[in-house]
Amino acid sequence: MSWNPALDPDCPKGDAVDAIETLIVPRARDLGGFEVRRALPAPKRQMVGPFIFFDQMGPAEFLTGQGIDVRPHPHIGLATVTYLMKGRIHHRDSLGTDQWIEPGAVNLMTAGYGITHSERVDGETRETPHSLFGIQTWLALPEDREDSEAAFLHVGKEALPVLEGEGKRVRLILGDAWGERAPVEVASEMVYADAMLEPGAAIPLPDNHEDRGVYVLEGEVEVAGQVFEPGRMMVFRPGDRIALKAGGKGARLLILGGATLSGPRYIWWNFVASSREKIDAAKEAWRAGDWAHGRFRLPAGDDQEFIPAPEDVPGASPRPVRYP
Repeated sequence: MSWNPALDPDCPKGDAVDAIETLIVPRARDLGGFEVRRALPAPKRQMVGPFIFFDQMGPAEFLTGQGIDVRPHPHIGLATVTYLMKGRIHHRDSLGTDQWIEPGAVNLMTAGYGITHSERVDGETRETPHSLFGIQTWLALPEDREDSEAAFLHVGKEALPVLEGEGKRVRLILGDAWGERAPVEVASEMVYADAMLEPGAAIPLPDNHEDRGVYVLEGEVEVAGQVFEPGRMMVFRPGDRIALKAGGKGARLLILGGATLSGPRYIWWNFVASSREKIDAAKEAWRAGDWAHGRFRLPAGDDQEFIPAPEDVPGASPRPVRYP
């Protein structure tokens, strides 16, 4: 399909740079030779639309016999989206899902009332050197979907809308933008897109979403004379007409956003909820370890180990995550 010619990618000038409400430099963590950069939540901005976590995994190179091993662990009140640029990850969950996640595909796991999953690199992939580069995000669920049944959906990259023209190629991962909609049911209004820009190409941000952010994966982009390099997230003021222009080597961006939620969310470990009580109930259910009859099950084919819940800090409680 063609790029929508009605969208005029004018870059802001002068004071329009103030439309950048927040600039986020992710915090990097070394997980034993594998780096993760976390952009959300951040001290200055905890959420962008429903996006409450945003982690960049890698890029990393693994030797033969090495790879990620995230043991089974639980989630509630959120949906995870794993989107890869390089490599592959073996996903198993308590619904019985056994799915290899590969570049360009959408993998949406809705936790709802509760789900357990693992993420590993195993089998033939681990027997040779391999790369991994991707993004994992968490989407906070609306209150009326927090206790819904868990679900997992895999959609191959060939099924996703691609918009091309004027030096840009954009794959719509989730939600709607620029007159197109991804074929993936989501719990709230949002946009999530993978944009590749040739040198000097400009892309307008979708104007039909309240919250909008951009994460620079590769290359550089310019907004009103300011240049932003890889590993930077910009969050923009609602309603402003904004476009980003690629630098001399082009750029690859992830565009994200959507409607703000009706209230704050609390986070504790892997749990997200609109109340502390819901988190406390899930915490006790996981610690009980009743995999046969309790709230949580272990994934079929990966049920010999799990990640224990962290110990509570005396006097601490789940922290609220709010919009600025």
